[in-house]
Amino acid sequence: MTVRVKKIIVLPADLARDAEAAALAQCKTLSAVIEEALRRMRSKRIRQKLRDMQNYWNGKARDQGICIEADLDRCLRS
Repeated sequence: MTVRVKKIIVLPADLARDAEAAALAQCKTLSAVIEEALRRMRSKRIRQKLRDMQNYWNGKARDQGICIEADLDRCLRS
């Protein structure tokens, strides 16, 4: 069971209008629209962290001369 927490947020008027219009257009509650937006933001942040880690380790591999899987196999056998 998901625990729900009630919070009060303050939005600029134009953003509040946009959120309410999105809720109306999607036949959702304002809470559901905000929740979806926050989940998407969290997912995007996690994907970016993963890309950053991949780029970091790809750079480390390139520094060691590992460019393809065969290079990795060769290094691991050494």
